[in-house]
Amino acid sequence: MAELSNEQKLAVKEWIDGGASLAEVQTRLKDELGVSLTFMDVRMLVLDIGAEVQDKPEPVKSVPDDATAADEDDFDDMEGDSGSSGGGKVTLSLDRIMRPGAMASGDVTFSDGQKATWILDQTGRLGLEGAPKGYQPPQEDIAEFQVQLQQMLSRGY
Repeated sequence: MAELSNEQKLAVKEWIDGGASLAEVQTRLKDELGVSLTFMDVRMLVLDIGAEVQDKPEPVKSVPDDATAADEDDFDDMEGDSGSSGGGKVTLSLDRIMRPGAMASGDVTFSDGQKATWILDQTGRLGLEGAPKGYQPPQEDIAEFQVQLQQMLSRGY
């Protein structure tokens, strides 16, 4: 991670205090200060300087009749499973414009053909939306999803 001056750290803290998201801080660091950091580096920087990202209000969304938001608790076990792919084909994409309230978001298609939207919220929680209520991806897909997501986010966006 690039070492920032005290003035640059102060600017970042002011941006966060002003309501900037981590993605906005990452963009401003590059555009205004010429400092290019990965998203995770920005997240660590914000923690290091003691700033707190403010939660933005969740937008009210209508859900189509045939698809309801999956309960976040259905995917809590994703955090603890770090195995390798079991051969399932999972495709993952990253939104160019993040969804409101999300640090990162995108779409996923699991090996069984089920499609969903994934969201990494500002507290680091991962959730899926748009899958049928109670849908649980195949276990191999969960591991593959995690690996692909980690690789995608480590490259920055």
